[in-house]
Amino acid sequence: MKVTKIRGVAIGLSIASGLLLVLAASCSLQKKHETEQAEYKPKPFVANPFCYACHADFEGEKLVTQHEKAAIGCERCHGESERHRSDEANIAPPEIMYPREKINPTCMMCHPRDAIKHVGAHEVILAGADTVVDESEPDGADKVCTDCHAKQHKMSVRIVRWNKATGDIIRN
Repeated sequence: MKVTKIRGVAIGLSIASGLLLVLAASCSLQKKHETEQAEYKPKPFVANPFCYACHADFEGEKLVTQHEKAAIGCERCHGESERHRSDEANIAPPEIMYPREKINPTCMMCHPRDAIKHVGAHEVILAGADTVVDESEPDGADKVCTDCHAKQHKMSVRIVRWNKATGDIIRN
């Protein structure tokens, strides 16, 4: 009887310890799952693939990829440009283009002076126009943001050229 009692206690302890192990493993798996879920952030969709149909050289370009990480696509700066992307004759201009003097103030709409003034190389940029509607001073910044931050963000081969201020065709 004594042996049976000890055996019953041993079996009970084995079952209890087994259940504790299962419970601990379950908690560990749950924490791992929660950690993985916290680390997983779905990649935001930006409509850039519409642009890449013709502008494939911009896919992977630094300015584009940095903005994509922040869920900012081509449309944020260049407008939806539905006419442009639907025009197989390629005569409709993008909705928004930037003459050189409008680049810095446009970039500063999202990257304000206070956020970039601590970087010494920006001094020449900060000498230009304050806002998009201001004209640059004649002796204003010789450099624009895209000179450093988007060297490849220019069309290397152009079939059509538009006046970036008016959208009129310059050369076809």
